Amino acid sequence: MADSTCLLAVGGVNRPIDYFERAEGTGISIFSLDEDTGAWACLSQTGDIDNPTFLAVDPAAGRVFASSEVWEWNEGLVSAYKLDPATGALTYINKQVVPGSLTAHLWLDRSGRYVLATNYSHETPGELPGQAMAVFPVREDGGLLPASASVKHEGSGPNPDRQSFPHPHSAIASPENDLISVADLGCDRLFHYAFDTVAGTLTPAADAETVLPPGAGPRHFLYAPDGRHLYVITELTSAIVVYRREGGRLEGPVFEISTLPEDVSGESQCADIQVSADGRFLYGSNRGHDSIACFSVDRESGALEAIGHAPCGGTTPRNFAITPSGRHMVVANQDSDSIAVFAIDPETGLLSDTGWRLPVGSPTCVKAFVPKG
Repeated sequence: MADSTCLLAVGGVNRPIDYFERAEGTGISIFSLDEDTGAWACLSQTGDIDNPTFLAVDPAAGRVFASSEVWEWNEGLVSAYKLDPATGALTYINKQVVPGSLTAHLWLDRSGRYVLATNYSHETPGELPGQAMAVFPVREDGGLLPASASVKHEGSGPNPDRQSFPHPHSAIASPENDLISVADLGCDRLFHYAFDTVAGTLTPAADAETVLPPGAGPRHFLYAPDGRHLYVITELTSAIVVYRREGGRLEGPVFEISTLPEDVSGESQCADIQVSADGRFLYGSNRGHDSIACFSVDRESGALEAIGHAPCGGTTPRNFAITPSGRHMVVANQDSDSIAVFAIDPETGLLSDTGWRLPVGSPTCVKAFVPKG
């Protein structure tokens, strides 16, 4: 593989579901992308999975994990695959049942030994098993053991259409890997759990909740590369909320900014958030406005300054990723069946559309990585 080439793992909806416009996906696709020329190739596809709406990739171990988010099921699935770094071929290993419905997000802990699966969940009173998220140990061969821990959320928010029930939307580990936090769109909260990395278990943390502004609807979040701040993107109010970290605890919010231009009209909802490796620039996607909001970051205070909005190159930018080189952003435009590629200006952080498009049905998640081995 050339030095300028990275791989993209793409998940796509392949079964109809109420809140997706289309279901044109084939499952999981692996693409190669030459960042010098824009040349791409589809290396492999696997259709042996239902609605892999989110992926987690371990490039060092050659592993790909995929959720299954299916409307009719009370429980989701998480599947494990072995990735051949030379050919991009995926080999199925196994799957485990997730004890909750609409599994919409996956994340690897900092050690790569556990997969965190988060369930958006139906609005069904008393639904069983009804867990918000679960922890799955990874076997030595890359397969998954049954869940070692799971948690349940209670609560609601002021938006009756979207917040009558808990709707967990993402879970990630702290930089120290001793805390798992879960963003719950329905409860306007981040729930925090102490993480035992030996047993793979969770217990409520001393500071068990971070409360966001009412009706915000937190969706995804991430830590600054230096670990000093945490950034939350809110689906319902189209904003980024910033917290300061002191001694592992969150303080604030210390800053909040809209992801939309001041003169925007019409409905729009945020989806994904990413930060550059050096922490200087932060990005968020707007579905409806169909743009990527670009911000410069004051790494000392955590404050953000809006520097521009780039059209996303399609419709409904549900997910996006920055390539390992930092040279490009790849955007999964769910309702226009393509991955759009943007060049990132290393000095300004602004995006320019390369015109490169990778055709793929109903993409909901894209991960960019360089395989090892």
